[in-house]
Amino acid sequence: MIRAAAVTAAITLGVFITPLTSASGQSGSSRPATWELRLPSGAFVPTGDLRNTLKNAQASAIQLAWLVRPQLALVGSFTWARSRDITLTGSPKLDVFNSDLGVEARTVDRVAGAVTLSAFAGIGAGARSYNYRKLDVNATNNLAAFGSVGGEAGIGRFGLRLEARDYATGFRPLIGGGTSEARNDVVIMATVRFNRRRATQDQQ
Repeated sequence: MIRAAAVTAAITLGVFITPLTSASGQSGSSRPATWELRLPSGAFVPTGDLRNTLKNAQASAIQLAWLVRPQLALVGSFTWARSRDITLTGSPKLDVFNSDLGVEARTVDRVAGAVTLSAFAGIGAGARSYNYRKLDVNATNNLAAFGSVGGEAGIGRFGLRLEARDYATGFRPLIGGGTSEARNDVVIMATVRFNRRRATQDQQ
């Protein structure tokens, strides 16, 4: 499942990168911000077999992006979802942590007055950790991969993004141990983005 998700995300990213490569030469007079700080929040939604184990949860994150070129960025993310284990009596609170690094490709901004509109797609990988908040049980750690799509509306140094990530992860029983199996979930987040610097159109 993880391999299939990675292949699908790579194909999606390739569709974005192809037109961006040719477009970047046409937009060389405009420089993007070097860094972007994002503060996403939204929902963690288990799918498939994972729905029988975890409850939907509120998710918060912090993302830092470095723009390699106007339409390509490296993105580091840390996400915290506050879920519950519905397989145990009382559904104890379970923190779901995700740390990952990915690459994000963007379309050329479409300007409507002072507003810029763009779309993006990305892929990445990292680690997923499950940790009971109050039970004396060791955390379980797993590899994770994701593909993402979304859009952004920006004004000056600020922007509002909507992003959906499809995660494919390994999953071991949270209590008692056992073999790892593939699981899937979706994280949907609305993001406030802040640019460290945005150059004007006439800068060279």
